[in-house]
Amino acid sequence: MSAAAPNRAEDVKQPERPKLLQVLGPGLITGASDDDPSGIATYSQVGAQFGYGLSWVMLFSWPLMCAIQEIAARIGRVTGRGIAGNLKRHYPASIGYSIVALLVVANIINLGADLGAMGAALKLLIGGPALAYVAAFGLVSVLLEVFSRYSRYVSVLKWLTLSLFAYVGVAFVVHIPWTTVAYNLVVPHVSLNAGYLTAVVAILGTTISPYLFFWQAEEEVEEVKERPDAKPLQRAPQQAPPEFRRIRIDTMVGMAISNAVALFVILTAAATLNAHGVTDIQTSAQAAEALRPIAGPFAFFVFALGIIGTGLLALPVLAGSSAYALGETFGWHVGLARKPRRAKAFYAAIAVATLLGVLLNMSPIDPIKALFWSAVINGVVAVPVMALMMHLSSHKAAMGEFKLHPGLKVVGWAATAVMALAAVGLFATWGQ
Repeated sequence: MSAAAPNRAEDVKQPERPKLLQVLGPGLITGASDDDPSGIATYSQVGAQFGYGLSWVMLFSWPLMCAIQEIAARIGRVTGRGIAGNLKRHYPASIGYSIVALLVVANIINLGADLGAMGAALKLLIGGPALAYVAAFGLVSVLLEVFSRYSRYVSVLKWLTLSLFAYVGVAFVVHIPWTTVAYNLVVPHVSLNAGYLTAVVAILGTTISPYLFFWQAEEEVEEVKERPDAKPLQRAPQQAPPEFRRIRIDTMVGMAISNAVALFVILTAAATLNAHGVTDIQTSAQAAEALRPIAGPFAFFVFALGIIGTGLLALPVLAGSSAYALGETFGWHVGLARKPRRAKAFYAAIAVATLLGVLLNMSPIDPIKALFWSAVINGVVAVPVMALMMHLSSHKAAMGEFKLHPGLKVVGWAATAVMALAAVGLFATWGQ
């Protein structure tokens, strides 16, 4: 008697769905780097000044962040070029030069502010010279970015995202009225007070920043270069469905973590600093120091340590996005996957940007005022960059058959409109 016929359905090997940790990459790192020490300072100031009243902005901004960052990622994955490369290819050179110049200036100021915050945080923890720590952090960041193998370096960045959970831990150490938090999340109390509007603009400018667009698009390009089976979707359209699913999940999770951590920083500052009448916080290190007598040494230690961890994650993103933008604009060999000798100008740009950030801390420039100007520049640059991205991603000459679908287009333009209103609000409340 012959053996039973094999079950053909069992013989066919079903494709395995990638695990979540395999899906998470550019979007996770981009979202996590958004909570840099400068951002922590902004969120701490908002919580200290307004309590729980601005919690709703973090929930409101999440879908806007997801949409614009997914669009940036799609541009990189479809075209095989970053934002700057596509600007150069499809728009007049003057537009690209202007946007990249403003981006680089804002990034260098941000680098300086983040390095200063990291140095101040380490000084709070162990004492010693803050400027020496600033220089050391800058050097370590450059060496890792230049000499680490790309896949290993990305793995390090992924692990550094765990430092963000320091702020979640601090929030659970202090007493937070969760019913009040839930109410403020879903029922906005909007005020036309100049200080309130400025705070809303500051949050939006901190969470939706141009360097994030450039970085995530370029990291999608790097992923294509690193994976032997991957090609730009214009050349391999059959790869599009799983890639777009991966990008969406990666981006939504990354931006959710980003906004959740920002929310926890606001809540911690509201429950401790605001509740005890401490409303004037200028830097993340000041926020950590103010926590010590109110929330205890453990909360202070974890908060300060989180500043260093988030800074180590943000520094390479800020310097790297500048180098990518410059490199694509001027036709250099770019990419963290390249050996240093194959992309000398690219890696030199990373080193110079970081060095200038270090030197800002040794200059007479007020870091608080410098950070304000960085926010102004970012707010100004974000709007035209987002508008160009929306036009580019709907342009058949650039995206071919992968033009934006209506749903993503609507949310993307909504995000652009919100940032335009935020920029107008910034100038309307100037000096008030």
